[in-house]
Amino acid sequence: MNKKILSKNFFNRPTLIVAKELLGKFLVRKYRGKNPPANETLMITEVEAYDGFDDKASHASRGKTERNKIMFGEAGKWYIYFTYGMHWMLNIIVGPKNYPAAILIRAAGKISGPARLTKYLKIDKKFNGKPTNKKTKLWIEDRGVKISKSQIAKRERVGVDYAGKWANKLYRFMIK
Repeated sequence: MNKKILSKNFFNRPTLIVAKELLGKFLVRKYRGKNPPANETLMITEVEAYDGFDDKASHASRGKTERNKIMFGEAGKWYIYFTYGMHWMLNIIVGPKNYPAAILIRAAGKISGPARLTKYLKIDKKFNGKPTNKKTKLWIEDRGVKISKSQIAKRERVGVDYAGKWANKLYRFMIK
């Protein structure tokens, strides 16, 4: 099987294109302390896009803050934030530097729900701002799975009712 770690170039493209193309890619988490070290590999099956300054559902809509400054950085880095006082959320930064855009990974493998995913993979703030690569022990691979447009369902994003018309954008993509 061909395994190719996705590079910054993959992520440094328009948000909605990257979001759809993440479906069928594999989230890989390497654990320390195991002998031999173990990898957990899960196919990404659902994502949610947050695109730019005007997206009222995005953390960046209120400007650059200490919490969201990573969204304004280079593509291909993790944006991990804490929500509801108990859950970590796993996002990947996309697009050009200084254009705040990120994609939330909502489901992978049999794990459905972004909080369940981070808990299962033991992902927390230590990954925030780190690049997606083997050195950081969290990356995304292309293993040759092709998801056609007809296999992708588009839905409204979850939990962003406060965002007005932006709450109704079909920015959540999943494999049917």
